[in-house]
Amino acid sequence: MTVLGIDPGLASTGYGVVARRGGCLVALDGGVIATDAGLSMERRLAYIHAAVGELIDEHRPEAVALEQLYFGQNVRTAFAVGQARGAALLAAGQRELACHSYTPQQVKAAVCGSGAAAKDQVARMVQSLLSLAAPPHPDHAADALAVAICHANRAPLTQALAGAGALG
Repeated sequence: MTVLGIDPGLASTGYGVVARRGGCLVALDGGVIATDAGLSMERRLAYIHAAVGELIDEHRPEAVALEQLYFGQNVRTAFAVGQARGAALLAAGQRELACHSYTPQQVKAAVCGSGAAAKDQVARMVQSLLSLAAPPHPDHAADALAVAICHANRAPLTQALAGAGALG
């Protein structure tokens, strides 16, 4: 199974591609899609949409996993993140890919064992789980890889439970 993880953001959308190979998870790609603050909102969103589409076309994931929107103190930022998330969802939807959402706490718990883990702890655990030479950088890339790991580890259990429910 190959999963494209997305940590949405207007300035920087993190992405990470993880595959399960022989019982182990491996990182195939990771980084950020950066947009120029001087561009109009619609041009920035079009760029994110196109870049996510290119990642999907290149890696052919079975699923896309996205971090859910977190409403903190800044509502304006939350709306911009939501729009970037929508651009990524549209790219996946156009390719008929299933999308799965996880809260930041679910991702941290899946990778670190605690939903309250710090960003540096998430990066170090992603490094360990994917046998990387160094923690992924920047944070958005590490977070996107963590989202992909979260889904890759949860998907088999979710599918098994869905199958068991169909039998009962």
